[in-house]
Amino acid sequence: MNNSISISVIIPVFNGGKAFAKCLSSFVLSEVKPLEIIIVLDGVTDDSLKIAEKFQAEKFKVKIIQLPVNSGPAKARNIGAEAAQGSILFFMDADVTLHSNTLGLIKQRFQQQPSLSALIGSYDDAPEADNFLSQYKNLFHHYTHQVSSELASTFWAACGAVRPSVFHAVGGFDEAYHQPCVEDIELGYRLKQAGYSISLCKDIQVKHLKRWEPISLLQAEIFYRALPWTDLILRNRHFDADLNLSPKNQLSVVLVFALMGMLVISGLVPWLWLTAVPILILGLLIINVDVYRFFYGKRGLLFTLRVIPWHWFYFLYGGVTFAYAMLKHYLTSFRLADTPTA
Repeated sequence: MNNSISISVIIPVFNGGKAFAKCLSSFVLSEVKPLEIIIVLDGVTDDSLKIAEKFQAEKFKVKIIQLPVNSGPAKARNIGAEAAQGSILFFMDADVTLHSNTLGLIKQRFQQQPSLSALIGSYDDAPEADNFLSQYKNLFHHYTHQVSSELASTFWAACGAVRPSVFHAVGGFDEAYHQPCVEDIELGYRLKQAGYSISLCKDIQVKHLKRWEPISLLQAEIFYRALPWTDLILRNRHFDADLNLSPKNQLSVVLVFALMGMLVISGLVPWLWLTAVPILILGLLIINVDVYRFFYGKRGLLFTLRVIPWHWFYFLYGGVTFAYAMLKHYLTSFRLADTPTA
């Protein structure tokens, strides 16, 4: 087998804590060792530097780059990519751990497919945090990748690899994103627009360590994902019906809004409780039966019953956020069009 593929791992870190230490420890069990591990400390104020230095003292080749202030993962990853010497750039988050075969499968894919420009992997089906919300959200992310097209339309920086020439040709990550946001999705759009291929390799997996709580989840999904993603879609006029934007999800949003409307007016029209409301509930269950079958197989009936209201709430706040972002976009465009030019 051709051994010309070498992997530079790039990990941006902001106050990584124990999860960051576990992330680095997972390299010990990796069947294939990377050429180098580039850790970009993005204005950290915790003991992430000590964790990185301790790991550097072990047998891996580790480069530590310190940024004086927190600038966001987009800039941190770009700086790491500039310092990389490998033939493949592998981006991973500081709160994920590798499987023993993760790097080996990445190397194998690029060896077998010389025309492959980039690939993304998936979270596994065994999230570390044991609270319900973390299990639900991380398993749902796993499910979404596992049922999506292998011809990906976006990039994913929690577990994503790309050839350096391709990465630099499109200008890397957009550093205008100062928070963990949709900078990887935006990069994927530019890769596709430039004609490069991105493969979703469902067997290339990492474990997510993040613990989700209601406030942190809603904050991340609304302000760091849904709003900027909608803005990105509208600015680029680029809508791929894949991943979270699948036709089933779009229809589910419509049905959830219809259900909320029926519930509101059912006080005035009681017969709706016996007609429209049950029909809409049944429709949502049928449309998403594959999702609920997945959760039932992984965690059983009681867990699945807890998933359903959260899943429908996800459609509700996602739809509200999308509508708000669209309204804001078109109002802004209207004002700009109506502004007289000098």
